[in-house]
Amino acid sequence: MRLSVIKSANATSFYVIKSVTIGGKRTSKIVKKLGTLKNLEQRLNGRDPYEWAQEEVDKLNDEEISDRTEVIAKFSSAKRISKGNQVRYNGGYLFLQAIYYELALERICNDISKRYKFDFDLNEVLSLLVYSRILYPSSKKSSLEAASQLLEAPKSSLQHIYRSLEILAKESNFIQSQLYKESCKSVKRNTSVLYFDCTNYFFELEQASGIKQYGVSKEHRPNPIVQMGLFMDGDGIPLAFCINPGNDNEQKSLIPIETTIIRDFGLSRFIVCTDAGLASQSNRQFNNIGERAYVVTQPIKTMKGYLKNWALDPKDWQKAGSNEIINLDNIDEDSENQSLYYKSRPIKENGLEEQLVVTYSPKYKLYMRKVRERQIIRAEEKLKKPSSLKRKRANDPERFVTSLHCTNEGEVADKNVFVLNTDAIANEEKFDGFYAVCTNLEADPTEILKINKRRWEIEQSFRIMKHELRARPVFLSRDDRIQAHFMTCFISLLIYRILEHRMRSSLPQQEICGSAIVRTLKDMDFLDMQGEGYVPLYARSDITDALHDHFGFRTDTEIVTKAGMKKIIKKTKA
Repeated sequence: MRLSVIKSANATSFYVIKSVTIGGKRTSKIVKKLGTLKNLEQRLNGRDPYEWAQEEVDKLNDEEISDRTEVIAKFSSAKRISKGNQVRYNGGYLFLQAIYYELALERICNDISKRYKFDFDLNEVLSLLVYSRILYPSSKKSSLEAASQLLEAPKSSLQHIYRSLEILAKESNFIQSQLYKESCKSVKRNTSVLYFDCTNYFFELEQASGIKQYGVSKEHRPNPIVQMGLFMDGDGIPLAFCINPGNDNEQKSLIPIETTIIRDFGLSRFIVCTDAGLASQSNRQFNNIGERAYVVTQPIKTMKGYLKNWALDPKDWQKAGSNEIINLDNIDEDSENQSLYYKSRPIKENGLEEQLVVTYSPKYKLYMRKVRERQIIRAEEKLKKPSSLKRKRANDPERFVTSLHCTNEGEVADKNVFVLNTDAIANEEKFDGFYAVCTNLEADPTEILKINKRRWEIEQSFRIMKHELRARPVFLSRDDRIQAHFMTCFISLLIYRILEHRMRSSLPQQEICGSAIVRTLKDMDFLDMQGEGYVPLYARSDITDALHDHFGFRTDTEIVTKAGMKKIIKKTKA
């Protein structure tokens, strides 16, 4: 701001003016009228009006620097707004940007750019894809359009986005390894236990090609799919991922990505925890080398006869937290019983010395019974329409239906008669409430159970990617662009999880989920007061307070000046 003295035939007037940009054009705006020379001479009692006016300007400049400026805006009900002039912007992405730059993704992009010859800003493209994936998940074209809502509108075009996808796919391993190393500087990574699981993502097309292949879809869709393998650390923060063809056996995905982690991440001592579908003999053998170990779920139904009988035997159980030996026949199994019971034994299978831990939970038993009751009802409904009996999967309700080939009198029936298979129902009930894990660790069974207990978090990460980040359906066709799409989804998930982890520690009295935080960020819009600053249009809440307190800047004042917002943006990129 500066002093302007305007002389006319009748008076000399003092104004405080400032240079502003409105509609892309640089102009001057009157901030305050100080008065005329005659009025000031009368009011200041002999003091120099020019000296006093300059002090007022300096005072206003000091207030602006310290973000204590009071703004008076004038609006006219007779003046129409400018056509195509955007005045609403999102500022919630600034908190995502702070984590993005903490992870040194700008430097990673710059390192990659030095190895290629292109004239666009790879960091700008990657950041807009990540912010849009979290706040406005959609196609690449729509992501570019959504990014125009941010305070820092991107300059990149759609062709730059598609060109960037090719580069990101080629540098996937480099980006993942660098992200891990940089994340260790800002987040405590718990790599003593690594959780691994697989899922798949479908495409909105029918033709299989490249890595898009027909396989067993988790969503039961008749579309080509790709398979994703994901590692996360012991605190639920993503570590690494891989993309494989949809018709690959998921058991074969573990060793290659784990080898990459050992080589590029510098990790060699950890426990791998997976579900039964990934617990192949080769995977167990691989994690029985050096300082690596494994904990895997073990279906009781598929155990050898003597192990199955031992697992279901009601004798020789222990209650978690107690050394007392318990018989399951003597415990109370009502809905109030939240206790967990376990027993363990060493086994030797295929040259591996392992420990088998079996648990029993009355609560889990009641849950399994309720699930089965609903499935039996569905099976009974299907009996009314035999043509609908087309069992495809192990858990379909049709498994409780059997066909009779003869009448009650023993004669051959003219056509099959379908009835409930009570024997199958009774056989399944024997396993209600039981759960087993197998490991090569020589550890206390309760510690093994604690490790396996957190496996649900990787399933939650997949749900976040599919539902919150909308990683599927995939609208890309080239393999390299598909790989890059999931790279941006992985980075988005990493930032999402780090933000969620920090907010939980900042708001310990509340259950803060990532979706609530993202909704808050999405709603953090600002009105651009042309030339003056940004007025928050969002409701202040405990979450917004926690965000500002944690990241060390504030956007929740009545107005954020242009200079103040520039400082905030600079701080998020520091």
